[in-house]
Amino acid sequence: MTDMRLSDDERQDALDVLSEHVRTGRLDVDEYGTRSAKVTAAKRVSDLLPLFDDLPSPRPSALLTVPRDNGAPVARPVGESPLTRWALRSAVPIAVVLAIAVFVLSRGRLILVFALPLAVLLITGWRRR
Repeated sequence: MTDMRLSDDERQDALDVLSEHVRTGRLDVDEYGTRSAKVTAAKRVSDLLPLFDDLPSPRPSALLTVPRDNGAPVARPVGESPLTRWALRSAVPIAVVLAIAVFVLSRGRLILVFALPLAVLLITGWRRR
């Protein structure tokens, strides 16, 4: 896996997770200050790994797909089953096929052809990766 650069949103998420660990008593205020300064200065995902290696869940979203040192991947968020991932990944192509079928069956009423994929895009929050 490549060592991707962090966005401002990913840094903010990491700071929010650190705050949660302070709230639950896993970190004291001094340690939070030290780690939050390092999060703010972090440029890459690998810069975050040592800051959260000794902490349990929750973890920053940038670290959810990074394998740990022992090679075991970090757990996915609860409720994200393979079927759910497949459905979200397949929703747009299925909607396009259905739109073509609706176009043929409706004898050219274009509003239905454009409305179905658009509705699926809006509902699933699909975005280009």
